Amino acid sequence: MNQDDVKALIQSRFKQAREALDDAQFLSKAGRGNRTIVNRAYYAAFYACLALLQTVELTPRRHRGVLSFFDREFVRTGHFSKENSQQFHQLFDLRLEDDYTRMDLISKEEAEQALSLSKKFVEAIRIYLVQNQYLDSEDPT
Repeated sequence: MNQDDVKALIQSRFKQAREALDDAQFLSKAGRGNRTIVNRAYYAAFYACLALLQTVELTPRRHRGVLSFFDREFVRTGHFSKENSQQFHQLFDLRLEDDYTRMDLISKEEAEQALSLSKKFVEAIRIYLVQNQYLDSEDPT
């Protein structure tokens, strides 16, 4: 893949992240399903991380691979903080738990926390992508 294709893919993935985050915010403001808010908040972080991983030409096959590559390529190297890693892991764990093992409902507080974590994580990636010229600074994606 040439550099223009890579940049286009990064921008596309980041647009998916923004759309998922916008969906989560809309659902939260409308007082809609907490489970769906958590899902969209997680996927916003997931798509943002996929965009980021394209900068080092990595395309993981599994969600856990995205987490592992993020930690290995960006947290251990100091490009992102351990706090960013914790945000992403918390979102992943909550979404996974809710999808597969949880018996009780996601609370409004948990949904709001997931949305807050996702906003911070996506913004950190946006800043990195802008600083490294993968996104335009005024790009509202």
